[in-house]
Amino acid sequence: MRKFLLILFMAFLSVLPSYAAKIPENMQQFVEKTFPNTTFRFDGVIVLPDATIYLPLFPAKPLEVEEVKIQSTIPTGKTLAQKPEIVILNNDYVLMKVINSNDGHKTLLAPSTLPNQITSGLLPQDMLVPKGLIIPENLKGIIGNLNLETAENPNLKVDVLQSKSGNKINSIIPELKNKTFYVATGYSKNIQVINSENKSPAYALAQTHVPNDMKGYDNKFLLVTSFGSSAMNVISLADEDIIKQIHFNSQPDEILIDGDIAYVSSAEDASIYIVNLDTMTLSKQIKINGMCEKLTLNDNKIFYFDKKTNEIWAVELDNNYLLKDIGKFPNVSKIAYANGKIYITSRTKNRLAIVDYEKNELVKEVKICEKPVDMIVNGDNLFILGAIDNIIQVIDTTTDEMTDTIYLGTKGFSTNLDRIDNTNLAIVSDSRASVYCVLDMSTKRIVKNSAIEVPIRTIVVTDRVKKIND
Repeated sequence: MRKFLLILFMAFLSVLPSYAAKIPENMQQFVEKTFPNTTFRFDGVIVLPDATIYLPLFPAKPLEVEEVKIQSTIPTGKTLAQKPEIVILNNDYVLMKVINSNDGHKTLLAPSTLPNQITSGLLPQDMLVPKGLIIPENLKGIIGNLNLETAENPNLKVDVLQSKSGNKINSIIPELKNKTFYVATGYSKNIQVINSENKSPAYALAQTHVPNDMKGYDNKFLLVTSFGSSAMNVISLADEDIIKQIHFNSQPDEILIDGDIAYVSSAEDASIYIVNLDTMTLSKQIKINGMCEKLTLNDNKIFYFDKKTNEIWAVELDNNYLLKDIGKFPNVSKIAYANGKIYITSRTKNRLAIVDYEKNELVKEVKICEKPVDMIVNGDNLFILGAIDNIIQVIDTTTDEMTDTIYLGTKGFSTNLDRIDNTNLAIVSDSRASVYCVLDMSTKRIVKNSAIEVPIRTIVVTDRVKKIND
């Protein structure tokens, strides 16, 4: 009977791998009582705050319990706080700690007598196997259909040429201490990894295609779309490896993140896809009009530019994805939304068009800086980046009047404004000058200019993540 249930369970895992790795809520709560801020990854791996890894064994038939408790441990008599090698819970789940063997490999403890919960349990079948993991012979039954080839994968980390000049920057603002920059240059396939205190990359993460767009999620993952690829890579920053590839009907392009949802556009497919970031699975395809680009998300609306027709469209996410035609605008470089109005810049006309969303009427046009390339909204302020003069102009969106001009003090060609999560700061990048600026949007001033030895096409700033494969 147990064997029959095990076969059914393996079949279930192969059909629904995205749900198979979900750790029950009461089990998560049990672990978090002892280890707050534990990461329960969508592939099933459990990472404690100190980077200790536990691999869960899913029972063929989990027991329903009012409260999750420890049934037994190996070694015996241990509490969870003591991080024993094996924890058997009263719902028949098993937690197996990844340990280092004498020869430097990662492995699991293999007791001479295996409890029934281990012999009948299975590892998550879509799990990213920790680098170098070797499963002992008498535990091979827990593998199921899991592909262990990735255990020998050297992960994505590759060396880069180190600068012969000084690498340290002179000073750093407090908000950037102990941060890591992940930089896509626009010409290299590799993502450059730079410590915020340094000018040059420490190493790079290898990709098979040149990255198109890149966003960070939960300070633990990078979502990366690439030119010539129909998949979006999900990179675990702790593993420095591709933990999952999400496949689309055609090349995915831009990524917008709102909470635990990602909206991923595909101009080729005239679609915007919804990705559940909790499970890293596709949940919906929204068919739209035209070849979408220049996406922005605000107030439950996605705005985009159709590069074939020069039309701007809105997708009302809370209104059954209703499409609203905003009108035609030439050479759109960026779209923003604030206080019920759409702000549209023209790269060649050096104009800002302001449209009332409800009335769908032009409010006014404003002459702005030459070559406006990016915009970002912070509160009631709209920041417009001008590439030629390397300036940022500020529009008060309550009055639609220009209030400030911020000079960057660089001599390159400004390209992007990228917000640093959970701050009022934004990185101002440059495609020519070996420098980036830090804009404080609350005080409307540049608080730091720092050297960097790679051009920035896209940048993601995260807290420094403890690596679990070191």
